[in-house]
Amino acid sequence: MRVLQFGDSLLPVGAFSFSNGLESAVQLGVVRDLDSLREFVKAAVEQAATSDGVAVLSAFRAAAAGDVEGIDRADHAVFDRKLNEEMRTMTVRMGRKLAEMADRVLGPSVAGEWLARIRAGETPGCLPVGQALVFAALGLSERDAFAVHQYGVAGMMTNASLRMMKLHYLDVQALLFEVNADAEAAYARVVDHSLEDMAAFAPVFDVLASLHVGAHVRMFMN
Repeated sequence: MRVLQFGDSLLPVGAFSFSNGLESAVQLGVVRDLDSLREFVKAAVEQAATSDGVAVLSAFRAAAAGDVEGIDRADHAVFDRKLNEEMRTMTVRMGRKLAEMADRVLGPSVAGEWLARIRAGETPGCLPVGQALVFAALGLSERDAFAVHQYGVAGMMTNASLRMMKLHYLDVQALLFEVNADAEAAYARVVDHSLEDMAAFAPVFDVLASLHVGAHVRMFMN
């Protein structure tokens, strides 16, 4: 039940306000139908696994070991790899909201201590790290934390697609089911990676994000 609650796409951390780059992709015709949406979401999820997903595992292990410096290193590693302003805004806004929720719901925990450091300006407060700390505080597994992170990336984008494209909602659910089938294999690919191994290469995402900043009509914050 804890996994269900903290992995819920309707968790009040602001995911509804973001599209993870999909809005610009639709506006510019990069994504125009179900097939191109599938390719775009799959690419985003694959990039997430090898970048932010690695930080989830690193932060989870640091939390389990009581390594505060390790937690904050993972936090800075995520923030430093966001090449554009909107992606940085997304991750820290949602991360802080998750930390505030955890502090209220869980009480004193490693997540609450992290929130204090965010407020003091000692660490940026990125969402993947927040997810790791919440799951560590709940006594769940790093595998659960990684799965929820991956699901969140795909879920945010598929939910956004229904607000921008003419799609059957059941087709979108089938797409989400298909994309998430790779979560176990993605975990196996990165389980032994360190923060130095964090990497992502998807120039189209960065170009779309830079164009979105100057867009005249926007439904989403990124």
